[in-house]
Amino acid sequence: MADSPIQDRNELTGGDFTEADAPLQLFTAWYAEAQRTEPSDASAMALATVDADDLPNVRMVLLKGHDENGFVFYTNLESPKGQELSHRPKAALVFHWKSLSRQVRLRGIVAPVDAAEADAYFATRPRLAQIGAWASKQSAPLESRMAFEKAIALTMAKYAVGTVPRPPNWSGFRLKPLVMEFWHDRPYRLHDRVEFRRTTPNEPWRKTRLYP
Repeated sequence: MADSPIQDRNELTGGDFTEADAPLQLFTAWYAEAQRTEPSDASAMALATVDADDLPNVRMVLLKGHDENGFVFYTNLESPKGQELSHRPKAALVFHWKSLSRQVRLRGIVAPVDAAEADAYFATRPRLAQIGAWASKQSAPLESRMAFEKAIALTMAKYAVGTVPRPPNWSGFRLKPLVMEFWHDRPYRLHDRVEFRRTTPNEPWRKTRLYP
C-alpha cells in the first residue's frame, strides 16, 4: 500500500533523542550528513543581529566549530556584525541544507572566544586569507578595487617571511543556544518540526513538537 501524504521515510528523528544534550547530537548527525550532500558549503549559516537602532541585520557566515559550549564563527570586530554582537550579545542562526530538505534554527546569547582559541583557528587559515584579514576594513567604504589590491600587496610585503599574526581586530564569537529548532520538509507542507528550549545554558533542554 502506498504511503499516506503525511508519511516520510526521512521523518525527523528528534523523538529518538532523550538525553540532556539531545539537540547537539541531532545537529551533529544532520551536519555530518549535510557535509556529504550539500553541493556548496554545509557550514554556511545566516547570522541575524540587531543594530543600535533596533534594526535587524542578517548575513551569511561560516560555522567554524560546534560542541556543547556553542557554535563558533569569526569576523572583523570592527565590522557591523562585530560591533552589533559586542553591544547586544544575542543572535540567531539558520542553517538551510537544501539537498536534505532540512533547516536548523538557533537563538541564544553570544560571547567572544578567548585569544588563544582565535589564534589557533587563525593559524589554520590559508595564508592569503590571513593577509586579507589585515588588508580588509570589512564593510567600510572602498574607493576602488585597486585600493584594496594595493592594501593586499603592502600586507604581503610586510609579512613576506614567517607566520602572519592574527590582527587584533579579528576574532570569533560563540553562540550559546537557548532555542534550537529542527525542521524537515515533508509533502504538501505538512512539515516536521521539533524545538528544544532552555532558559539558561546550564539548564536541561525541554523538547516540544511544533505544528508546521
